Amino acid sequence: MSVDRVVVCDQCDLVQLEVELEPGGKAYCSRCENDLYRSQPDGLRRCLIFALTAAVLFLISNSFPIVSIDSQGLTNSTTLLDAAERLIQDGIPSIAGLVFTTTFLMPALEIMSVIYLLLPLHFGRLPPGFNLACRLMHLVKPWAMIEVFMLGLLVTVSKLNAFATVIPDIGLISFILLMFSITASAANFDVHTFWKQVDAVKKGRGSVW
Repeated sequence: MSVDRVVVCDQCDLVQLEVELEPGGKAYCSRCENDLYRSQPDGLRRCLIFALTAAVLFLISNSFPIVSIDSQGLTNSTTLLDAAERLIQDGIPSIAGLVFTTTFLMPALEIMSVIYLLLPLHFGRLPPGFNLACRLMHLVKPWAMIEVFMLGLLVTVSKLNAFATVIPDIGLISFILLMFSITASAANFDVHTFWKQVDAVKKGRGSVW
């Protein structure tokens, strides 16, 4: 029995043999019926493409204003980083830190760690600091809350419409596309396939994408 074909359920620790799946199929634990792994042809490649797209959208989202507010002839617009800076100036640095961490720093680290891991792996190499990058990707994922930010922003915009004219800017559109790109990247990242690629590279077989 080849050790490469051994799969351990992360819920009940049952040791099982890996079986071949049809594209789109899932393997379940025979004891607890937990999802073991999926068959996602080109899943990691799609994950990398969406991550690269997210990186571009992230730069656009934070370089251009999110919305423009027109009230009594006065127009004001702001980027996400400007909003965090204004919160500090208003005397609430804790909220500014929370906004900066969950909507800028953590999403940036998540996107960067995925690209840092998958891009060299695609060419049959492991990046320096591979273990640290894997831990970083796992740690920052729960704290990247762009979708929560978008929900709060849309609620705020709808309420502001009663007092002023709110014009969506390029930053808002980019943030919406960024949210979908990050979600699509995460949906295509299959841990089982990822570690099979890593094992293939370590054994000198190169990338099997």
